Amino acid sequence: MENRLNSRVKAIEISGIRQFFNRVGQYPDAVQLTIGQPDFATPDHIKEAGKRAIEEGFTTYTKNPGDDALVEAAATFMEKKYGLSYDPFTEVITTVGASQAIDITMRSILEEGDEVLLPAPVYPAYEPIIRLCGAIPVFIDTRETGFKLTAEQIEEAITHKTKAVMLPYPSNPTGVVLTLEDIQQIAETLRDREIFVVSDEIYSELQFGQEHVSIASMEGMKEKTVVINGVSKSHSMTGWRIGFVFASEAILKHILKVHQYNVSCATSISQKAAIEALTNGIDDADPMKIEYEKRRDYMYNRLINMGMQVEQPQGAFYMFPSIKESGLASFDFALQLLEEAKLAVVPGNAFSVYGEGYIRLSYAYNMENLQVALDRLETFWKKLSSTS
Repeated sequence: MENRLNSRVKAIEISGIRQFFNRVGQYPDAVQLTIGQPDFATPDHIKEAGKRAIEEGFTTYTKNPGDDALVEAAATFMEKKYGLSYDPFTEVITTVGASQAIDITMRSILEEGDEVLLPAPVYPAYEPIIRLCGAIPVFIDTRETGFKLTAEQIEEAITHKTKAVMLPYPSNPTGVVLTLEDIQQIAETLRDREIFVVSDEIYSELQFGQEHVSIASMEGMKEKTVVINGVSKSHSMTGWRIGFVFASEAILKHILKVHQYNVSCATSISQKAAIEALTNGIDDADPMKIEYEKRRDYMYNRLINMGMQVEQPQGAFYMFPSIKESGLASFDFALQLLEEAKLAVVPGNAFSVYGEGYIRLSYAYNMENLQVALDRLETFWKKLSSTS
């Protein structure tokens, strides 16, 4: 019966990140720098809120967009943090993580033959969703612009088929962020065009040295921008699966239709925990961010001292060093590193063909783990350098 399956589903692949992660399981003594999951525990006060939800019987369906208290908390959070004003009852949907938020957004705005502009290298989950919608991902090479998507690049790539531009910043896999000036220039390019912006801001609370700015805060941009966010990274709640879609009512009322037939609602227990996260835990990310910045500085300095070329990230918890000098393809480099040095990283080609020649390192691990990992990488890198 396989030949009767949806041809688009058969054409997409399992995420390159997961493909390599699954291979790592064959090496139980390997040190991991692969998965982008905070190593901090969910704060205790949030866990207690989840427990109370169970004890108090909050285990039934909620409204499709989410519990009233949660959508209000989410709207308040976005206004306090980023100056974004959303009506909690018409412009916010609670989703099963940012992943579902991206899925229902794409399925609501895309039609057959539409084009979506993506800065590459890029998180690998966008492309399959776009293709499942019958649309076309158009990758924009950002390797020569410090991994930043620029207004000029967008201008050059726009065609009559362009339906949306994806802005995934802070970036997975590079950790790069857009400055206020960058965002203003992109807004100026898109303001008078009938093109959606899908702004994936899941790492917005993990930004170093500058405050996060959403393109939705720019004049004339809220009406065409869908903002994706959630508590997975900011509050170390990946398994709780709570994300959000923020958009104008004219857009959101249609996304809600897809959402309600997709999952009905996000998990009620997790919603109660998320209320606690976004209210009493509004600044829970701050101590985590301080620690991530220390880890970033340590990893960056180690890589530079090894002689590796790498952009210093300003957000998230990833680094994307070049391994071109090794002469190895990204997958071969990562596999050899795993087999010989017992160190697991993600090959850059998991993030599109424009990630070839790089590897992704996650510093969402404690300092002891990072030290061992970077010692192994340094030994391996020096060995390759001496034989090349």
